[in-house]
Amino acid sequence: MECQKPFIDTNEEDIELASKRVTEYDVSPEYQPETTINTTTAKIDISTTETTMLTMLTNSYTTTKNVSKLNKWKQNGITVAGGNGQGQQLNQMYGRIVEWKYNATEGQIITSGNRMYPLNRPTDVIVDQQNHSIIIADHENRRVIQWLNQTQQILIKNIGCYGLAMDKNGFLYVSDWYKNEVTRWKMDEYNNEGIVVAGGNGYGNQLSQLDRPTYIFVDEDESVYVSDSSNHRVMKWRKDAKEGRIVAGGNGQGKNLNQLSNPQGVIVDHFGYIYVADCNNHRIMRWCDGKEEGEVIVDGKGHKNQLYSPTGLSFDDEGNLYVADVVNDRVEKFEIIL
Repeated sequence: MECQKPFIDTNEEDIELASKRVTEYDVSPEYQPETTINTTTAKIDISTTETTMLTMLTNSYTTTKNVSKLNKWKQNGITVAGGNGQGQQLNQMYGRIVEWKYNATEGQIITSGNRMYPLNRPTDVIVDQQNHSIIIADHENRRVIQWLNQTQQILIKNIGCYGLAMDKNGFLYVSDWYKNEVTRWKMDEYNNEGIVVAGGNGYGNQLSQLDRPTYIFVDEDESVYVSDSSNHRVMKWRKDAKEGRIVAGGNGQGKNLNQLSNPQGVIVDHFGYIYVADCNNHRIMRWCDGKEEGEVIVDGKGHKNQLYSPTGLSFDDEGNLYVADVVNDRVEKFEIIL
């Protein structure tokens, strides 16, 4: 599929971001109209190094209209959350859901779970636009929980949840790290079994399989994009498909333009361009569905003043790029060059 011809829309809206703080993240293996940045601090496995991740608090199918093939971004980022090392101070990130107001120097804690059941390495967070609740992938507790009006509710139990997404109809999608599948759940019917929409055929590298799926994205056609991390590729599963199709990477682990290394955050814009956090290569790539190679749009080089193991991705409506800069414990903003 050729990507659509881009256009520029100059509408501006405020953003809401979420970053995840992680502590054990295995390297081998969205949008609320307010001037706030939401920082989720969590723990997962990255060679025992404290890390940070990011996702937009929005329904997955909502993407910026101001991003196009013609756009480029400044290569030096601006820290918009964290950046003060690991810790439990309000200007740091560690195992919590934290809201950062625009231009704030510290965040406000939303939740770290309740006393009996605290969060344990949450890996993703989204906002349900219908009731404005926060939905959290509480990875090590193997559950998906909802936080609404200071009340915590378990939505899904006994699931190796990692990535979350929601489609335009309000269905919830969850990637299962252990079962190597993505399931779809109807809101308010979580006692039923989820429907497998990607993978579910054991771990492996066949087109019907996944190996350690992490972040996911659902477009307006209800196609599911999956960062298939241990296969170093991004897969696209159309609605009701029996197997997926490789849309980024899939040529082994490496740093060539046709390769990825432990892909994490994934976003697809209105033109069909696929943006991937190429974690172990410390870079952000853009791919056009059907092309053999991607292009690097931000190359962190692994330095402290740039990106170091990026994971989550998001755009604001002006087309500025936000990246969870994991090992540097911060969220970076890369301004669009117009």
